[in-house]
Amino acid sequence: MSDSTASLESRVEMGKDISEEDKLYRYKGVLYPLIVCPEDHLKHLESFKAREDDIMLVAYPKCGFNWMVGVLRKIIAAAKGINMESMMPPLIEFFGPDVLKTVEDAPSPRFLGTHMHPDNIPSSFYTKKTKMMVVFRNPKDTLVSYYHFFKTNPVLPSGQSWETFYSNFMSGDVPWGSYFDHTLAWEKRLDDPNVMVVTYEELKQDLSKSIRLISTFFGCSLTEAQVQQITEASSFKAMKQNASFSHTLGDSIFRKGEVGDWKNHFTAEQSQKMDDAFHKHLAGTRLGAKLNYQQYCQ
Repeated sequence: MSDSTASLESRVEMGKDISEEDKLYRYKGVLYPLIVCPEDHLKHLESFKAREDDIMLVAYPKCGFNWMVGVLRKIIAAAKGINMESMMPPLIEFFGPDVLKTVEDAPSPRFLGTHMHPDNIPSSFYTKKTKMMVVFRNPKDTLVSYYHFFKTNPVLPSGQSWETFYSNFMSGDVPWGSYFDHTLAWEKRLDDPNVMVVTYEELKQDLSKSIRLISTFFGCSLTEAQVQQITEASSFKAMKQNASFSHTLGDSIFRKGEVGDWKNHFTAEQSQKMDDAFHKHLAGTRLGAKLNYQQYCQ
């Protein structure tokens, strides 16, 4: 186990002793979980030195980030012969000053990731033209997955009712901020050749095709046999079975992995309110069209 993984696990344990109201705080107007993203982490992160050949994974929380961590690790291992399975969790906002120093000294390619809003990602990732793969998921399933993650994660306040969490999500009053703010900010970057946006639903529908596209984007050459091997090892079921070994809080991170589970949670009124919000913020946008809201959310 790496030092950073051990440190993260010790922080998660600390969460069990912190009051619910003290688990979240605001930094520059955005909520973050205090235990794993304290203010000194975020301050030091602002001067982080990215590299052109970093492999960067970005996703709003519960849009498939941890699933894609597993997929990208397998792609890197197959294409570059680098085993990253035991290396640090890639969320840069979890890195304290000591871990950041280790990361800055690490050999290339570095595999990094974040849940942060694109405007809050360290500016060096843009000046260095680092390639970033961004994962989105339809907002109804994202909300449901986030709600269940809150209930089972000791670093987050777990006592919220479904109605309260729904209301907070809709107003953007959840860790890492508003889903719609994230989506609109990435909409502005869709023409950037260093940004690739994929959806959870695309990944579920044809993972092999997505693996080919992702590999090409990051300059990783795979044989068709390697693509199929990675696909089989990266099904949600396979990742969930391995979760206790591959991820801190693995049982909380990998729940159902279904498309359409929102129908088991939303009232008709809540569904209509989300429909209205989606159309208000994302109607007519390219990313809104890519999310295929009508198929997955109505």
